[in-house]
Amino acid sequence: MDTVENGNRLNWRMIAWGIAGLLLLLPLVAMQFTNQVAWELGDFVIFGTMLGTAGLVLEVAYRKAGTSAYRAGVGLAVLAAFLLFWINGAVGIIGSDDNPANQMFTGVIAVAVVGAFLSRFKPMGMAVAMAAAAGAQVLAFVIALALGWGFIGPITLVFTALWLGSAQLFRRAAKESSGD
Repeated sequence: MDTVENGNRLNWRMIAWGIAGLLLLLPLVAMQFTNQVAWELGDFVIFGTMLGTAGLVLEVAYRKAGTSAYRAGVGLAVLAAFLLFWINGAVGIIGSDDNPANQMFTGVIAVAVVGAFLSRFKPMGMAVAMAAAAGAQVLAFVIALALGWGFIGPITLVFTALWLGSAQLFRRAAKESSGD
C-alpha cells in the first residue's frame, strides 16, 4: 500500500522489508557490545530465512487477497508460526531447545501449513486450518501435562488465541467474499 505523505510517496513494502533487514542486523550489533549474544553464521541464515519466508507469504497474501480480513488472518497466522518456530528453536518451550518433546510445536505449524494447502487457501478452509492448529496447540499442552513435561499453560493460551484469532478473521473474510 502506497500513500502520499508530505508530498513524498511512502512505500510501506520497502519499509517492512527494511525493518526485516534491521531485525536481522540487531544481533550483529548486539554482539559488538555484549558476550551474551553469540550468534553464528547458521543462526543468521536461519533467522534470515524465517524473516524472508514470513515476508514473502505476507507479500503474496497482500497481492492476492480480496479482503482486509483475509490479509489480517494471514498476518496473524504468520505471526503465530514465526514466533512459535523462533521461541521453540531458540530456547525450547518444553525444557531446552534440544528436547525432542518440542517437535510437537513444529507439528502445530505443520497442521496450519498443510491445512492451508489442502484448503487451497480459500477463506473458510483457512479458518478450519487455523482452528485445527489451535486444536493441535492445545493437544500439545495436554500431552505435556499428562506426561509431566511441565506446565506450559500461559504460552499455550497465547498461541491458541493467535491461531483462533486468525481463524476468526478468515471466517469473516469468507463471509465478506460470499456477500452475506
